[in-house]
Amino acid sequence: MDEQAFDAFYAGSVGRLIGQLYAMIGDRAEAQDVVQEAFVRAWERRAALDKDGAPEAWVRTVAYRLAVSRWRRVRTSLTFAKRQGPPPDVPPPDDHHVLLVAALKQIPAAQRRVVVLHHLCDLEVKQVAEETGSPVGTVKAQLSRGRTALARILADTELDPRADRVSEVERG
Repeated sequence: MDEQAFDAFYAGSVGRLIGQLYAMIGDRAEAQDVVQEAFVRAWERRAALDKDGAPEAWVRTVAYRLAVSRWRRVRTSLTFAKRQGPPPDVPPPDDHHVLLVAALKQIPAAQRRVVVLHHLCDLEVKQVAEETGSPVGTVKAQLSRGRTALARILADTELDPRADRVSEVERG
């Protein structure tokens, strides 16, 4: 089946197949998802579909099997979750963490990524460069810019390193 024939096959059968799968599984969104996935798989083997002589049946069968596989995964996940019991209580983040994350959101994504990798994940500059696919010099520049931006954003907050020095001077 060439591209034009496949396009015609898709256009002529997608609505019907979604309707059929919807009737079989009872969830329209799920029917749309599995039919689309089945068509992707059909596209990959369109030459063989032409020989089978029943491409719509093949797509319908694949879509139904995909839906069943999804149900099984969900059922298995739910069974596992029930065996684990309720998740443990997780305390909310402390004020400093919230303040830091809010500040990080204000700097460009590339700078935020290298700052987090270097300072929070404890990676060396070379490791950050490897993980981000950037030259070491670029990582150093992004770190410098990110630190400068964070210092400006966090000035006069609890996370301002100068605040400790000011307190010590005021006490002294």
